[in-house]
Amino acid sequence: MKFTIYQASHQGGRDNNEDRIAYCYSRDALLMVVADGMGGHYFGEVAAQIAVQTLTESFQREARPSIGDPFRFLQRAMTNAHYAILDYSSAHRLSDSPRTTCVACVVQDSIAYWAHAGDSRLFLMRAGKLIAQTRDHSRVQLLIDEGVITEEQAAEHPERNKIYSCLGGDAQPEIDFSRKTPLEAGDVLLLCTDGLWGVVPAESIARALKGTNLMQAVPAMMKQAEKLGGPRGDNLSAVAVCWEESYHETTDSFVSTQTMTHDEVTTKLEEFGRQPGAKTDLSEDEIEKAILEIRSTIEKFNPGK
Repeated sequence: MKFTIYQASHQGGRDNNEDRIAYCYSRDALLMVVADGMGGHYFGEVAAQIAVQTLTESFQREARPSIGDPFRFLQRAMTNAHYAILDYSSAHRLSDSPRTTCVACVVQDSIAYWAHAGDSRLFLMRAGKLIAQTRDHSRVQLLIDEGVITEEQAAEHPERNKIYSCLGGDAQPEIDFSRKTPLEAGDVLLLCTDGLWGVVPAESIARALKGTNLMQAVPAMMKQAEKLGGPRGDNLSAVAVCWEESYHETTDSFVSTQTMTHDEVTTKLEEFGRQPGAKTDLSEDEIEKAILEIRSTIEKFNPGK
């Protein structure tokens, strides 16, 4: 595999960042995950951390060096994350379980497989054109589908943030899956939270990422979205990958997995409470306690650890 990848998460105008993002890759497979947590105190970010950590640890265990059945992997890992969040809520006697959206994508053999619950999105862009995207599990999306409101009206609708499927909710999550989607050289996959796509239209995203260096284009797009979000803007996070045709020695950001061993996996995931530049009201003791509790919760639902 040869690709360029970049991820970033900004706090926006919120007091805390409840988004979580990660990617990891083996010699023959790549996983990207984005989660947008919902819940009081720091529990939203705990739910998002559990979701992202559950998927990445499942990948680390199963990508040897490829995933046998990517769709089954996504379904099982996201369902395990859902029950892990419920278990955490029960253990802490929370009156309302924290929740999180989740969108995840596996790429191997130049084929993309993705799944999502909630309104965090995946966009697939080719030559500056949007050719595929996820469909939000939200009330406004249902209104759009029924022809009650337009896409433009949805942006200002009072129920635009209400979703009906997520991980950690009372009901079993509704998880939607893509088709097996072959990728071409130069294709860009973007996974992001609504803090980004809610203020930057999909067509603008596709144009911004056309034929550019992701290491420059994504930060510029995030900066623009944060400015558009204003002082009360939402958290905004993204993981973007450009599928490459050939290796270029001069591209420092380029990733080639050809030299990786059969069992090797590389992961980029920030530890809970350790996001660079992020503010938190938690003390060091609270952060350490949360890290241990998240680890204990995930291990219950990650067999083979």
